[in-house]
This record gives sequence, C-alpha cells and structure tokens, in this order.
Amino acid sequence: MRHLGHALRARPRRGRLTGSVPGALLLIAAGLFQFTALKTACLVHCRAPAAFLAARGRPGTGGAFRMGLEHGSYCIGCCWALMALLFFGGIMNLYWITGLAALVALEKLSAHGVAASRIAGAGFMAWGLAALWSAV
Repeated sequence: MRHLGHALRARPRRGRLTGSVPGALLLIAAGLFQFTALKTACLVHCRAPAAFLAARGRPGTGGAFRMGLEHGSYCIGCCWALMALLFFGGIMNLYWITGLAALVALEKLSAHGVAASRIAGAGFMAWGLAALWSAV
C-alpha cells in the first residue's frame, strides 16, 4: 500500500504521465473507450462529412456555424480519449503527437477504421495494465 500511495502522488515528468498510476489508468480508459458504442457512432459521422453536410445542410452563416458545432461535437466525441493520451506521452512530444495523429487518420480514412480503433484500444489497455503493474 505504501508503494501505491507514492505512485498516486508522483508528479509527471516533463509534462508526461508515464510511469504513474494516473497515466496507466488513462491508457486503460482510452483503450476501453475505443470499444464503446459512442466511439463507433461518432466515428461513423466523422468518417462521412459529405453525407453529414447533405443531410443536415442549413442556409446562411448561422446555419453553417450550427452545422460546424454539430459536426465538431461528433469529432470530439470520437477522438477525446486519444487527445487525452497526449498527457500520457507528453504534450510536446512530436513522436507521440505524430503517432496519435496517424491513428486518428487511420480510423477516419481507412475502410477498416473501426477495426483499427479496436486494435488500438486493446493495445492501450494492455499497455495500461503493464504500466499499472510496474507503477505499483
């Protein structure tokens, strides 16, 4: 228990949560989110912006602003967990940012985006469990 308390109080190193219990829990949570119906529903809308615009087109500047907010909410709903992972790998870590951007692009542009999302989710959960094991 003494080690768990120390791990929970550990401060992030240089903007990263690696090697800490909060970082491991963040990885596990992001991995679990990749399997949710919310992720899949948001990913479907985010992958087909033309269909969204055709179905929900509104005239004028106000209509365009409202459509942008609505479509943006789907994209945030799809990728918020991946964005949160920036705190795990380091907010200013160019390699980590590039890797997460590649995953987002793969999910959005590939014909196998949902499968890629789930494979990444399984990887994040495994990595999080390993990090949790080593942090305590």
